[in-house]
Amino acid sequence: MAAPQYDVVAIGNAIVDVIAKADDAFIIAENLKKNTMQLLFSMEAAEALYAKMAPGIEASGGSAANTVAGLAALGHRCGFIGQVADDQLGGVFAHDIRTLGVTFDTPMRDGDPSTARCLILVTPDGHRTMNTYLGASQFLPAEALDPALIANAAILYLEGYLWDPEEPRQAMRAAIDIARKAGRRVAFTLSDTFCISRHRADFLALIANGDIDILFANEAEITALNETEDFEAAVAVTAAQVPLLVVTRSEHGAIAVAGGERVAVPAEPVAAVVDTTGAGDLFAAGFLAGQARGLSLADSLTMGAVAAAEIISHYGARPEADLKALTAARLG
Repeated sequence: MAAPQYDVVAIGNAIVDVIAKADDAFIIAENLKKNTMQLLFSMEAAEALYAKMAPGIEASGGSAANTVAGLAALGHRCGFIGQVADDQLGGVFAHDIRTLGVTFDTPMRDGDPSTARCLILVTPDGHRTMNTYLGASQFLPAEALDPALIANAAILYLEGYLWDPEEPRQAMRAAIDIARKAGRRVAFTLSDTFCISRHRADFLALIANGDIDILFANEAEITALNETEDFEAAVAVTAAQVPLLVVTRSEHGAIAVAGGERVAVPAEPVAAVVDTTGAGDLFAAGFLAGQARGLSLADSLTMGAVAAAEIISHYGARPEADLKALTAARLG
């Protein structure tokens, strides 16, 4: 087997993030559910909410895109596959992610719908309420995949959010086959409990079929996947089915279970939680960076915790501090 040219290639929603401050009164007035992600099903709804938002920052986003951006900041070679439209926001996404050092060559899509955007409202307690118009990202076809890029990545990382629409779901299934035939590992993030509620049977089938080597979840997602409120029972069931299970637990840290070994690390301290946007995505970036370097589960978890702590200390899902320096200092 040839050595991989990339550490991680990810497939996910190609979204432009718009992040702005909001108070709880605004969340209530707009009939939004705080600290969750909801879909906006029309361009009109997205434009109406956008018009009411305070001034914010705009950058390439989406869960898997955030993860590879974090990996690139840690010095790893990454690629991203996701669908944008041939419009202004599509150009913003492509330019932004490429300037981070991530390979992005997915052809732009002509015509409607427009490029996806996520309107993120951050309340003073640091929680984020995400309102996502998926637009063109829902129309990633299998024909847009770059088989050579996937086969040349040590790990293929897939985003659960993108499992909802039929076209990218089939693209991700095709990507799994490409990675498997190339002898590469496949990582999957469950993304959100609403994804599990809609696609639990599919996710369980992927696990049962041995299609997933590394599964990322948070506490709510792992219990939802197993339809139980018993966290330990949920971990035990899933850990017995995947080679490597990683579960984040917010302020309680994170665990990893592989081959009967279970490791836990505490959350890294932060002076203040400013914005939790991208916390799980950057945790995955740090953990995967550790795995790419052949580090232990404990050190990989620590890298994830450091990356997550950096991202929640400021607005936005792009690191502002030097993640290489932070993780190197923490690991000694």
